[in-house]
Amino acid sequence: MNANERAAEFQRTADRLGEALALCAGDPLGIDASIQRFEFCVELAWKTLRGILLRDHGIEVASPKPALQEAFRVGLIDDETLWLSMLRDRIRRGSTVCCVPTCRRIRRLMQSAERQTRIASPPPKNCTT
Repeated sequence: MNANERAAEFQRTADRLGEALALCAGDPLGIDASIQRFEFCVELAWKTLRGILLRDHGIEVASPKPALQEAFRVGLIDDETLWLSMLRDRIRRGSTVCCVPTCRRIRRLMQSAERQTRIASPPPKNCTT
């Protein structure tokens, strides 16, 4: 999957997360769906950023944290702390139930991320690839 396809998939997944968040209020299945979709969004976000970094900036990264750090450095994302927080929440989700992000936190993180990211932007006009 190339960077443009991954960016489109990220947008679709973020939209689906929004649908799950609408079901979240007190519904255990809605909460589970929101958490799962949040995890998908975080995974797609860093992989999308990895592809854009390579395509547009010639920067190769192999894991989520360096992808987010480099994306911040080159201006693809505006709030490195927010994105690293989402990554931590995603990692914690896999290891312990007590750290599962709540729907409210997921909603806040994703709203902030949507305002701050340029993941789904087309490549710059000077991009030759």
